[in-house]
Amino acid sequence: MNLKMRYVILYVADQEKSKRFYKDILGLPVRGEHGTYIEFETGSTILAINTRDSVKEITGLPIPENNSSQTFEIGFVVDDVKGTIESLRKRDVEILVEPIEKPWGQVVAYVADPDGHYIEICSSLD
Repeated sequence: MNLKMRYVILYVADQEKSKRFYKDILGLPVRGEHGTYIEFETGSTILAINTRDSVKEITGLPIPENNSSQTFEIGFVVDDVKGTIESLRKRDVEILVEPIEKPWGQVVAYVADPDGHYIEICSSLD
């Protein structure tokens, strides 16, 4: 089996609010829009959003109405974690964890998107 991660889809409550966050605040280019489904360029993996109602209809899966518990995070590597966090703070993004250097040398911080999804902003390990 040869699996390759191609995309991640976040289920959101408010498509326009989430689109503004990822496009205008984080600066991710929109790759494509198909109704309630929007894809953003992030490098080798596509980040997409879709409304919970649409996902329920398309998949038939039981999708919760909100993020009642966090079971994952998405991570973005940046050159300057502290500078990125300060820029996001000025745009009223909720900062969950201030930048901290981990024992392995990586600097990490956490923010939340409009639906409360955890987003790690971190330095590269390369």
